[in-house]
Amino acid sequence: MARPRPEPIQVVKQRRDAALNALVEAVPYIGFLGITFDRRGDELTAVLNYDEKLIGNPLLPALHGGATAAFLEVTAIITLGWSQLWPRIESGEFDANVLTAGKLPRLPKTIDMSVDYLRSGLPRDAYARAKISRSGRRYASVHVMAWQDHHDKIFAQATGHFLMPQAPVVSPVE
Repeated sequence: MARPRPEPIQVVKQRRDAALNALVEAVPYIGFLGITFDRRGDELTAVLNYDEKLIGNPLLPALHGGATAAFLEVTAIITLGWSQLWPRIESGEFDANVLTAGKLPRLPKTIDMSVDYLRSGLPRDAYARAKISRSGRRYASVHVMAWQDHHDKIFAQATGHFLMPQAPVVSPVE
């Protein structure tokens, strides 16, 4: 008996990217800040695209601390949401086409967030990655690091605790 032919990799990538874009576009504030996400496999890198509105001190100029903190928090929340969604899409439990239709899972809610500003954010694009320290059914702990020119020169980092959603809104594939 012949095995079914696997989907072309381009189709798989498009399905994954569509699901991630639907998750990100569900939060209007992410678009307002100009944050995008670069996906490589199951790893996400957030990109805070530079814009004049993000400058807090025009004399330096430096990124506003609130924009930096929001960037770190958004990175943590989307990374947590994606870590919950990714296995369900890959297993076929959820259909990515349903996700793009607006039926998205609930995102984690912030309990608390501690931000360390290590140096001024320069007027250019910034990047961040989140590492999930612990993720259970009710609670998750995440560490986020942000850099600009070089990954080893972190300009801000944060640790956050999040309340995980209790029940998914998305219904399984029928």
